Amino acid sequence: MTILTTHVGSLPRVQEVVDFIFARENETPYDADAFDAAMTKAVSDTVAKQIAAGVGIVSDGETSKISYATYVKDRYTGFGGDSPRNAPADLKQFPGFLKRLADEGGTPQYARPMCVGEVTSKGQGELEKDIANLKAAMAEHGAERGFMNAASPGVISLFLQNDFYKTREAYLAALADAMKTEYETIVASGLDLQLDCPDLALSRHMLFNDLSDAEFVKIANMHVEALNHALADIPQDKVRIHICWGNYEGPHVCDVPMATMFDTLMSAKARYLLFETSNPRHGHEWTVFRDRKNDIPEDKILVPGVVDTTTNFVEHPELVAQRIDRFTPLVGHDRVIAGSDCGFGTFAGFGAVDPDIAFAKLKALSDGAALAS
Repeated sequence: MTILTTHVGSLPRVQEVVDFIFARENETPYDADAFDAAMTKAVSDTVAKQIAAGVGIVSDGETSKISYATYVKDRYTGFGGDSPRNAPADLKQFPGFLKRLADEGGTPQYARPMCVGEVTSKGQGELEKDIANLKAAMAEHGAERGFMNAASPGVISLFLQNDFYKTREAYLAALADAMKTEYETIVASGLDLQLDCPDLALSRHMLFNDLSDAEFVKIANMHVEALNHALADIPQDKVRIHICWGNYEGPHVCDVPMATMFDTLMSAKARYLLFETSNPRHGHEWTVFRDRKNDIPEDKILVPGVVDTTTNFVEHPELVAQRIDRFTPLVGHDRVIAGSDCGFGTFAGFGAVDPDIAFAKLKALSDGAALAS
């Protein structure tokens, strides 16, 4: 049986796209029609590169977005000012490395406003442009299946912190109600919906350092409950979820273990579970799935990351196949899709992996999946 291939969503953006995005971000004048034309062309080119690399389930590369989470500030009311920056706890333990990252421009700069008012949609116009661009590119280049990313309520609360609602629960509920239409619009278009949820892992060592793991799990479960509420009217088989510990090269010594988050991940109303298994901090955690294979619901499909997204090593296809082969005996070939650890263009204009190497990694991914098949 053929092993399908996909990735987490974001891909490198060309400089013209980055320039347009930052003109909008910085509220400097730009030609709106030229912006739209640049996005349409870039999405077409990005889909073509995915097809050439052998990717079976493609995305728009999150081309038009400043980042996977903070794009919501442009599409919803209620955001203003600036949120505090919380460096991950592992980087704080190594201040010399953190300074080096900052001095080398290794930390992306972009607006992170607070929630300062009621969160409501400004309309689905920008989303509809993204959907139209992706579907047109898929038709042009013969891609049969595509997905579109959207921020989860929890990750919005992580990066755009609350200064309006009385409680975290109230803020999450408001975000879930606001994002519900975005999620449903994506699925109604025929695309799969991917929810990006680093709040279920990364936020452990960014916002909740003072909690125990058990206390953090309660927070994470609350985030999933809000997400599931927003997904109430969407078929589970149209939903993907990605858990993440932070897409940056660093020590990651404070990452909460997958074993701790396993049940939380399984409780999300999503058929496709995307998670890291390639980087040195989480490569061993395939054993969590082995040891708890009887606790993986039969309607879940595993999408392990079989290529890393923070280094410029191109994985050998044999290694990719070996990583895939850890999971197929657990749930069967039909319930494993080969993916990436995270995105290759998490923030516009910022990425550790060279753009050409990113697509070489996707080619290695598809070649390895063919071997595993």
